[in-house]
Formats: sequence, structure tokens, C-alpha cells
Amino acid sequence: MDRFARGPFQVAYEARVDPGALRQKRVANAHRRREEAQLDALLVWKDENVRYLTDLRPQLIAGKTTALNGALLIADHPPILFCSGGERDRAERTMPWITEIHTIPIIEERSLIEGFVRAILSPVLQEHGLTRGRIGMDEANTSVMQLIGKYLPEVRLEDGDTPMQQARRIKLPEEIAMLEEATALADAVTASGVAAIAEGVRECDVAGEAMRTLFRLGGEYAHVMTPFVASGEHMSPPHRISSDKLIRNGDLVFIDIGANWNGYFGDVARTTICGKPSRQQQEIFTAVYEALRAGIAKMRPGCTNQDASQAIIQTAEKYKLGKRFLSLFIGHGVGIGANEPPYIGETLPGAPVYEFEPGMVFAVEPLIWVEGVRGGGGVRLEEMVLITDGEAHVMSRAPFEAKLLLS
Repeated sequence: MDRFARGPFQVAYEARVDPGALRQKRVANAHRRREEAQLDALLVWKDENVRYLTDLRPQLIAGKTTALNGALLIADHPPILFCSGGERDRAERTMPWITEIHTIPIIEERSLIEGFVRAILSPVLQEHGLTRGRIGMDEANTSVMQLIGKYLPEVRLEDGDTPMQQARRIKLPEEIAMLEEATALADAVTASGVAAIAEGVRECDVAGEAMRTLFRLGGEYAHVMTPFVASGEHMSPPHRISSDKLIRNGDLVFIDIGANWNGYFGDVARTTICGKPSRQQQEIFTAVYEALRAGIAKMRPGCTNQDASQAIIQTAEKYKLGKRFLSLFIGHGVGIGANEPPYIGETLPGAPVYEFEPGMVFAVEPLIWVEGVRGGGGVRLEEMVLITDGEAHVMSRAPFEAKLLLS
């Protein structure tokens, strides 16, 4: 696959991604990881896992992740879809690759969950010979776990999220092409946000213009449910929302909205300036910019996530800012999940060290903030990065604000 965004349409004049072939490869990936984990089936509820297995593009309701749709992956059978009644008719008529569909309630009220486990899930597992099986489940509420134990006492529930993460970690060539398109869209969303910045404009105005571009170009939703536009002192420390704060002359302005296209995420962010920057703002921006470049230089086979994070922190320390990073990881995996393992710069207990492998895709996003700077002293810059056999390929192309770089 070429490393650029060809266009989001399915056309006759050149070969682009075959979604059916991609779907089959993803399912094969999941089966391989299921077998390695010695599981008879995978029962998934997380939005990204359901989409990975079935390509269902559902209506998403805020706060209802893992409660709306599910999928069951078993040997020698297409993925079985458990979906909301609101999706059922459309799915039957437009998704012929799904041969078995069951309508389910919102997986939240205990009595409805009990009905689902007793009258829907149990017969399905019985029909497919899984009532004594080892079933990996990714995520579910406590009632689901308890009621499976009540009605399916011989089922052994195991970790199903780790096999799905492993299946999704190394991106297929077709997935990389999808991510290139999503990143092109995220670049356009970022550009629209930057173009909207002016004195007297609110943060929410900037987010609105960016979101208009997202939907105008056919994006599904932003990378984050709460579009992140922070101006001036709202970036030190970061306020990760878009508020009614007015942007003023001398304010740093940060935009982190991104885009989802065809199920895949582009996560791009930039910091710019309204008016002219101060010397201190330039120093912070330049530290982040150089740290980002240093980290990306280490993102190649033979190097680890620890090598990349150390390069980022050590480069920032040249400006005496190595201890001013946001208390969050510096980079994360991205694909059909908006934010997924592996991580770069995670410092919390249990964080693993691993080597970069070709096909991994990351959003690398160092954020440094300094309190007490007039117009704000917080800067984050974020790139989409693909690991290759050699140097990393940076998918994102949004420009960096030249006025903020020290000459």
C-alpha cells in the first residue's frame, strides 16, 4: 500500500481497500489469538472489538460503551452479532456477511440482562456446543458476569480483551490505508480549527468549525467525545474541554479533535498562537517540538518504547523542562481503537517495556506546561506515526506554527 491518502471513495479507476478482504483478515487475526489463548470463543462488548469483528457501524450513545452491541467469535462460523433493536433491521439488509443476528436490550438493567443471558445467550452457546467452553470476554458489567455464572455454570470466563488487543496491535496493510485516510481527515479538521482562531472567538467556536469540517468530509466522530480546544492559561494546566473562554491576543491555542473514518482514527493535535508569542512561549514550544522529533527518531525496530520516552524527556531537559510533562503517557497506540495499547512514556505500575515492530501505529503527543506564563505556557504537539522496517513514517502533515519555533 502507498503511504498516502488516496481518497475515501470506492472507485473503479484504481485499486483501493477491499473492505470484505480486510474484514476476513481481521477475523483470521482474532481467531489466531483466540487459539493461542486456548479459548473456545470470544465474546466482546467494547465498541472497537465489535467493529473489528463485524464492521457494525452503530449509533453510539454517550456513556453506554459495552452496553449496546456485542459479538461472539467461534470456530468455523462467521461472527455472531448481538445488537440493539435499532440496528437489527438495517444490519439484516445491509450486512450479508453476518449470518446470525440476535436482538438484545441495553446491557444495563439487571432484569433485562437476566433475560438476555437466560433466553438469548444461553441458547446460542448451547446450539454451538459452548456451554462448557472457555470463553474470553473483553469487558462487561458485574450483572453479566454474575448471571452467566447462574445460567451457564460450566462456562469458564477468561480474559478476552488481551487476545483482541494482540490481534489489533500490528496493523494490516489495508488498515494502514484506512489510517492514512483518517489522518488526512484529522489534518483537515485541525486546519479548520486553526483557521478559526482570532481575538474574541471562543474555544467552543473553534471546536464548532473543526467539527463542521469533520462531518462535511464524511467523518464519523472526533477522536475524543469532548473536543479539546484550550487557549491561554487554560493550557497550564490543561483544561481538556472546549469552553466559552474568549481567545485573546498572546494566547497559545491548542486543538486536539482528530477524526474517525470508516472505523479508524486519526489523532492529530497542534498548538498555535493568537498574535505574537513571548520568548518563554517559544522556548516551551521548541522544547516540545524537538522532543517530539527526537522520540520519533527512536521509533524503529531495535528500539523500545522506553528508548523513545527517554529521548523525549532528555531533549526537553535541554530547555530545563524535562520534569514539566503532563502526568500522562506520552504516546498511545491507535487504530480501530481511539486510544489503545501499546503506550509510550507510561510511568504507572505495570507498564511494560517492548520493542517497536513494523505495523504498529502510534499517536505521539508530548505535553509540557508551565504555570504563570501570560497567555499560557502549555504546549502539546501530536503526530500519527507508523513503525516500518526502517525510519518511522509520519502520517500526519498538519504544519507547525513557525512563529513559535526559536530561530
